[in-house]
Formats: sequence, C-alpha cells, structure tokens
Amino acid sequence: QVQLVESEGGLVQAGGSLRLSCATSRIVFSNYDVGWYRQAPGKQRELVATIRSGGTTNYEDSVKGRFTVSRDNAKNTVYLQMNSLKPEDTAIYYCDVAANGRWLNVWGQGTQVTVSS
Repeated sequence: QVQLVESEGGLVQAGGSLRLSCATSRIVFSNYDVGWYRQAPGKQRELVATIRSGGTTNYEDSVKGRFTVSRDNAKNTVYLQMNSLKPEDTAIYYCDVAANGRWLNVWGQGTQVTVSS
C-alpha cells in the first residue's frame, strides 16, 4: 500500500514562506502525477498544485505565481514551495498520487499550515 509522508508545516506571518515535502518509499514519484491538496476549516479539500510524471505543473488560480511544485527524483520527494503566504492559505495540506488519470486518495497524515495576518 502506498504511504505518503508530508513534512511538518508551521505558523508563519502573512507574506512569509514555507516549503512542504511529500515522500514515500513505496513507489517512484516520477512515474506518477503528484498533487498537493489543502483543506481549510469548513471547506472541501481542493487541489492546489500538480506535477505530472513528465514534469508539467499546474496550479489553482489562487496560488499561481506564489506556489511552486517540484520533484527531486534522487530523493523521491515532491516539494511545495509557498511564498507570499496569505491568511487564506491556512489549511491542512496533503499530497496524493494519480495513476492512469485517477487520484488514488492515498493521503498522507496532512500537515497544518497557519498564516497569521
């Protein structure tokens, strides 16, 4: 079974930066699409960034220009660099993988990101 482990998030002030990582030992990330989701209190989980197996990236409109998803194949780790953070970015962040166009819903434990105003 695929297990994903997100790094610890944190508390930052608005305008600050954080980098999250997602790691696994069960699969090779470069063979899959990997996505970063987030879920804010009282809201549905939303997909904010994706890196496809071929390296193409996609972003939800609210994070474009601020978030960057990347992959280190040697470390089998996917990162989410978050800059210019806003209070509305406060959420629990999760990573997931997709195979054959379908998300596997193998969520990690999630990591809390809190942005203070």
